[in-house]
Amino acid sequence: MLAYQQQKTVELRVGVFAGSNWDVPDGDSYAVVEAAIKRFEAKHPGVKVTYVSGIKKEDYSEWLAEKLLAGEEPDVFVVPGTDFNMYAAMGALQDLSDFGNQDKQFSWDVYYPAALDYGRYDGRAYGLPVTSVPTLMFVNKTLLAREGIAIPGNDWTWQDFLEICRRVTKDTDGDGVLDQFGFYDYDWKLAVVTNGVELFREDGRASYFASSRMEEAVQFLLQLHNAQRGREVTAKDFDMGRVAFRPFTFAEYRTYKPYPWRIKKYSSFEWDCIKLPAGPSGDNVSNLQTMLMGMSAKSGHRELAWLLLKEICYAPESQQLMLTKTQGLPSRRDVVEADTSQALFAANAPGCEEMNLRVVSEVMERAVMQPRFKGYDEAMLRANNELQQVITGIVPFNNSLNKLQKEINAYLQQ
Repeated sequence: MLAYQQQKTVELRVGVFAGSNWDVPDGDSYAVVEAAIKRFEAKHPGVKVTYVSGIKKEDYSEWLAEKLLAGEEPDVFVVPGTDFNMYAAMGALQDLSDFGNQDKQFSWDVYYPAALDYGRYDGRAYGLPVTSVPTLMFVNKTLLAREGIAIPGNDWTWQDFLEICRRVTKDTDGDGVLDQFGFYDYDWKLAVVTNGVELFREDGRASYFASSRMEEAVQFLLQLHNAQRGREVTAKDFDMGRVAFRPFTFAEYRTYKPYPWRIKKYSSFEWDCIKLPAGPSGDNVSNLQTMLMGMSAKSGHRELAWLLLKEICYAPESQQLMLTKTQGLPSRRDVVEADTSQALFAANAPGCEEMNLRVVSEVMERAVMQPRFKGYDEAMLRANNELQQVITGIVPFNNSLNKLQKEINAYLQQ
């Protein structure tokens, strides 16, 4: 019987989806997982790791829910951010705290704090970060130089941002139509992060849209909107070099090579990326989006599952592959800051500027975790619809935030 058990192959199953976690094109979405599986199987003869390929990201949450209901979930799987709290609360996810604390080949401290916090529930760890992306500000260096404006430092403020936008927004050819602008695609969601706004209670049952910091953010957006005189700036304006600033998630920055290459080839303007401007009550920070993986609480091979989870989410080899095989970044600080990572990234970097990963690391070190309760996306969509009308002047600002807070709270408490 013992000989039979020794010869019997153990199967571990992994739950992943096809495509990018950041909703950008991804041609090799299984590369990191497959490389981790290959290393893991080589280290553990007699263990076979399998996964179902072809599950689209938009279908994955439903697929996983069905597997969990049937008791057929994988041993290790990607946990959708909006489902994390629910799965942790219902006991579907294995508490990883003791595994990590007792493993001498593991350290929680290597991860960026916001990335690690993304996998915590009620003070315990139920997921490990796989990859993360912050948001940075793209700067048209050529446009600023033409206007005699220095590139802002990484400690710049909302006021600096607003003043530059006012200075560069103009009709450059004298035909009476504005054709140069301060920004494209900067919105209130970025402003609240950089002004230290807490939009929701941790459990997602209440919102704080009427706070003084939120009021500062909306008033700032009104000023920005007025600086561009209500003109709707487009992606084409940006592509043609007519816009000074545009925020990019790190994944967009890496994916949309047509932007920087088109810029380099046709519009010939130089560009760089810096931190987001800080609000009066905030700092030059970014929200950090993080992809998580966890372990099934029902796994029959928990020790092996932990080692597999670690191979995918923690092993330096896996983390470094994030720089060459995905549009995200490693969640491990030491991997991002390694000289080898800078060299790898530089070799694959888009555009005419070589981004310094140390600056990106600073952004990630101080980043803010994005909420991930079940109704978050819908609440933000509702808030966005209302706030856009306020920012564009369709709805008066007076009492609008109190009204919005009541509406969002009513939705959250359904």
